[in-house]
Amino acid sequence: MSTNVSHKFRTGIKPQAFVDGMTKNQEAFLGWKEAFSWPSEEDRQFFASLANRDDLRCLILAADWCGDVVRNIPVVLEALKDTEIPTEILIMEEHLEFMDENLTMGGRSIPVVIFADTGGHVLAKWGPRPKHVQEVMIAFKQQNPDRNAPDYDENIKVARAEMLKQYGEGPGYQAVIVKELRELLSSI
Repeated sequence: MSTNVSHKFRTGIKPQAFVDGMTKNQEAFLGWKEAFSWPSEEDRQFFASLANRDDLRCLILAADWCGDVVRNIPVVLEALKDTEIPTEILIMEEHLEFMDENLTMGGRSIPVVIFADTGGHVLAKWGPRPKHVQEVMIAFKQQNPDRNAPDYDENIKVARAEMLKQYGEGPGYQAVIVKELRELLSSI
């Protein structure tokens, strides 16, 4: 990834400011945060070991109205909490040009978690949702390329219901996110 995001450093807000400023879904966000637990001591130790690295930065494109942000960002923030990786949240509507540089399958899907070095070179990205949940959206987009098709709205409702089913009832999906983030961070 040759993209450089240094121009976005120090343009976002701290994670706590994002949570404090939420006007939608704050209770659900905090509920998922409260539900977080480490899948294993090994995972916790891996993330804690990242505190020894001072070469990483994290930018997160997000908005409080987005269900995937509400579910997934509490996990990302909890996993990163002890890493000491400087983390900023960029509200999507305030950073549309940056959002448009970080589209998912041509769409403005959030969250987008971007890991960069101190020079701003993008090293890795995660999001907008765990891979097994995202597969539902990938299949939907492949089968429904025309947003103006008469059955598009009905089909997207079915896909969204299936994505919720893939997340599952409780916080079990959070272990998947921890695993995906660990794999990503292990590779950089």
